[in-house]
Amino acid sequence: MNILGINYFYHDSTACIVSDGKLVVAIEEERLSRYKHTDEFPVRATKRCLKIAGLDADDIDAIAVSIKPTMHWGKKALYSLGCGRGIKPFLSHEVGTSRYRQDQFWGWYMNTWPAKAKQPEVHWVPHHMAHVGGSFYVSPYEEAALLSLDGSGEWATSFVGYGKGTKVECFNQSFFPNSFGSFYEAATEFCGFRPNYDEGKTMGLASFGDPEVFRKKAAEIVKIGGDGSINIDMSMFNFQYWRQPYCNRKFHKVFGKPRQHGEPFEKRHEDVAAAFQRVLEDSVLKICRDLKVKTDARYLVIAGGVALNSVMNGRIIRESGFEDIYVMPAAGDNGTAIGAAFYVWNGILGHQREYVHDNPYVGTSYSKEEIGSVIKESKLNAVWHDDIAAEAARLLHEGNIIGWFQGAMEIGPRALGNRSILADPTHPEMKDKINAEVKHREAYRPFAPSVPAEFAQEYFDIEVEAPFMLKVCDVKPDKCACLPAITHVDGSARVQTVRKETNSLYHDLMVKFGELSGVPVVLNTSFNVMGEPIVESPIDAVRCFFSTGLDKLVLGNYVIGK
Repeated sequence: MNILGINYFYHDSTACIVSDGKLVVAIEEERLSRYKHTDEFPVRATKRCLKIAGLDADDIDAIAVSIKPTMHWGKKALYSLGCGRGIKPFLSHEVGTSRYRQDQFWGWYMNTWPAKAKQPEVHWVPHHMAHVGGSFYVSPYEEAALLSLDGSGEWATSFVGYGKGTKVECFNQSFFPNSFGSFYEAATEFCGFRPNYDEGKTMGLASFGDPEVFRKKAAEIVKIGGDGSINIDMSMFNFQYWRQPYCNRKFHKVFGKPRQHGEPFEKRHEDVAAAFQRVLEDSVLKICRDLKVKTDARYLVIAGGVALNSVMNGRIIRESGFEDIYVMPAAGDNGTAIGAAFYVWNGILGHQREYVHDNPYVGTSYSKEEIGSVIKESKLNAVWHDDIAAEAARLLHEGNIIGWFQGAMEIGPRALGNRSILADPTHPEMKDKINAEVKHREAYRPFAPSVPAEFAQEYFDIEVEAPFMLKVCDVKPDKCACLPAITHVDGSARVQTVRKETNSLYHDLMVKFGELSGVPVVLNTSFNVMGEPIVESPIDAVRCFFSTGLDKLVLGNYVIGK
């Protein structure tokens, strides 16, 4: 049975195919359209998925969409009565947009499967069930506590529950505007970033601030119930009325003047980022600890856009009582395409769970011949190396910054060793050099390390694996000096652990780099520049290479210079 999973309703449009309970392929539309976080209907991604899977449209038996637009209309209608002048944007956002998006789906559906053709059954899966229920079904755990947190989906902003086997139980949900996603987006806007887009920048900025300066005031905004419910004091915000700025005059009176885009950071902005980050962590930790007591589960599955906050995830692992957590590599809305498909397969159709999503490399791969064709057409001077891992390790050890393009593309926002920019983390100036000359982004932002799983505990204070770069830990104190380019100002790092069984070439590169440098760790950041999606194709990689300060480009076994 072939299930086509689709996410498109809000942002990060994605398509995937699950065949007989196995994830065959998953691709984000942004990688093909080149428009970051796009909400375009994933026409390109769907066609590419069918091509990679070797299927025609008529081979699709079911479609799983990660939204159920008919949910919670009673709650929405009741909320609208208190909107006052905000009723117009409410109707536009919740009624007009919803109708347009559904018409968009059905227009595509009828164009792809005319009435005379075999038509797949459509399943509209509740958004948070696609987030955390679907994540649970592809996790390595037979049973686990479940937590989903985002801006909002349909009208819900959270899901607190428990999963065992193929059964998922919901204990509690919170509803808009009581949203951790929107709470953190407000801080992101205050710091001069783009809300619902740049939250990772806020997380990085927080390490420079003192959370205690504004912690008490920020904590007064959030109340967590014993059942995991979220309650936000809305008197400081405008987002509940679909207005910008997200923060109102009362917020500015308490926390000061917001930073405008392009202005220098003041200490106040760093302190506000730190306070909101800490309050988010403390609040989610309370939910997790209560959930641990309620379920007595050993493990936690967490999903939703808030689950991309890797600093928070690190504290959950260390302080919640759970032995480990599973966060899908595409924990945001992109992953709901996968979650919706598995919810149909395991939750609705009742098939036993057989697949574990521990391999993020589920996108397009390009053959030697396809790469060679791009090199020839672009008239590039390329040199073939039989042992490309050894050659790349040598280049890194010489101080080169390289674009590394290999195998199948990763799913999710983190480059995990197939569409990556790599560098030597032992050079103190490397972080500033890459930020300024390659990524063209804010100088304060840190870079992540990749390390073979067997060496991880030698360099990092982490007792679990972190294959998707979604768990922050401390660099061991005696290793900070030898890893200056990946050690953040607070001594932490968003580490990626790599197993040979999952990515043998990338693992081999790090081992060989370690033989040359004495440190089997590489600096790994996404192969793109700020504001653009990660490169998808060889020609994307070539364009990025020649428009940045990269020293070398590795395409498969070819090395290209300038």
